[in-house]
Amino acid sequence: MTMLRPLSLALALCAGLVPSAPAVALDGIAGPYLAGRQASRFSDYGAASDYFRRALISDPANSGLLENALVAEIGRGAIDMALPLAGRLEQSGVKSQIADLVVLADLARTGDYETGLVALDEGRTAGALVDGLYRAWSLAGLGRMSDATTAFDEVADAAGTRSFGLYHKALALASVGDFEGADRIFSGEEGGPLRATRRGVVAHVQILSQLERNDAAIELIEKTFGETGDPAFLALKQELEAGAILGFSAVNGPIEGIGEVFFTVASALNGETSDINTLAYARMAEYLAPGQAETLLLCAAILESQGQFDLATKTFNRIPREDPAFVTAELGRADALLSDGRVDAAIEALRQLARDNSGRADIWSALGDTYRRNERYSEAAEAYDRAISTFSTEDPGQWVVYYTRGIANERIKNWGQAESDFRKALELRPDHPAVLNYLGYSYLEMNTNLDEALEMIERAVAERPDDGAIVDSFGWALYRLGRYDEAVVQMEQAVELMPEDAVVNDHLGDVYWAVDRKREAEFQWKRALSFEPDTEEEAKRIRRKLEIGLDAVLKEEGAEPLAVTKNEN
Repeated sequence: MTMLRPLSLALALCAGLVPSAPAVALDGIAGPYLAGRQASRFSDYGAASDYFRRALISDPANSGLLENALVAEIGRGAIDMALPLAGRLEQSGVKSQIADLVVLADLARTGDYETGLVALDEGRTAGALVDGLYRAWSLAGLGRMSDATTAFDEVADAAGTRSFGLYHKALALASVGDFEGADRIFSGEEGGPLRATRRGVVAHVQILSQLERNDAAIELIEKTFGETGDPAFLALKQELEAGAILGFSAVNGPIEGIGEVFFTVASALNGETSDINTLAYARMAEYLAPGQAETLLLCAAILESQGQFDLATKTFNRIPREDPAFVTAELGRADALLSDGRVDAAIEALRQLARDNSGRADIWSALGDTYRRNERYSEAAEAYDRAISTFSTEDPGQWVVYYTRGIANERIKNWGQAESDFRKALELRPDHPAVLNYLGYSYLEMNTNLDEALEMIERAVAERPDDGAIVDSFGWALYRLGRYDEAVVQMEQAVELMPEDAVVNDHLGDVYWAVDRKREAEFQWKRALSFEPDTEEEAKRIRRKLEIGLDAVLKEEGAEPLAVTKNEN
């Protein structure tokens, strides 16, 4: 299996769920309405809900207000508050797909499959793809499995939605004990191989175990996640190796099946369309399966991407400590806290997580990254030390920990260890441009190993020719080697790629000075100052170059003078 990805047609079948801005007559409600619209623009669902409800007091039958309020309630996860609004919209005679979505989800939650089918027949819709899968699962809920499988097949046979129909058909078959039929779909014997999702792999592993094929289940885990992959799958693998027969819990009946429909569609839409459309489907999945960790993780990730860090944090917090996804949730919560500017709270969350899971390299590495990004390099190096100490075997994926530890050590002037870390990272990933560039540039700054530095940076440029930082390093290497005319070409390209970077503009100024283009050099140094160099020391050096020129500054610093240029400009 490979990942389920949305096809353009599948997206079209779900598009238009949430209207961009329902029309509203503003007589007497302009203030709260406009405030609600502003809050909605920034995905501040709590504030939007308050403002729209305030406006509804003055105009309770206003369909535009009702729809805006409904969207706000869905966004903040208050489906119990959204349901009455959906009912009032229906009473107003306005057709609303977002209201239909809420009504259909609630019918599923109560197990009223018959009414759900009637609602579809009468024109309610949550998008053509969802409608087809919803119908199939509702038929299964009524015990009409033959009709249900036909309905799943109809979705699978429609253009662009084959994977969706087959995936849900397999889950439905497994939920009624037809594990052989489900395995034929997951393995590709029926309809071609499915694309793998994490939840799909869980389902297939459980199905194989139910068929007493634990060896095949173990092979599937190893093939998908490797020997040292996802901790949750490692735990499943241990159970399988011990001879346990795993129960099928991926989908426990039609209610969870319809919840899986909403989750499947939300996952497919994620990053492909409006965040509120994606969140609406994810919220319906959450409504039908409130404790489903992956759904909560998806909701939280969408909220974080919308800048709703408090809502995201609260959503991450809903995943209990005993859940296999708890560590992932805590890492996500720490990231949301960081994005919200709550650095100390994020660090404390990561430190506690590391204390409780001292053998997890990913946690120590995340803690190290947090320290490093906040320029606490000594603590970062210590955290990376702990991450590396957990490695029992060598793996190419470990390069990033050595690389980031190298950065931390370089920043605290522990160059011997930094160089060793960068070399180890390159041993694991020989052509990684970030490592080649960082080590090569470090050699340039120390004026050592210049030929090797140039060779490393040339390899990095070959990998990422449009990366301004790497092109800057290439130009700087040529400058250090006295190849000024060649350096000009590269530095000018770097400035085109990173026009507002202080370092790149400063470097171009130095290169221009070296080829006697002094007015242009001064212009670039002034631009560099306007972009606020990282440190006052860097800014002071640029100001000094503007005062007395680069040659004099190099002399003051006791550095080697510029080589004699052949450029006559």
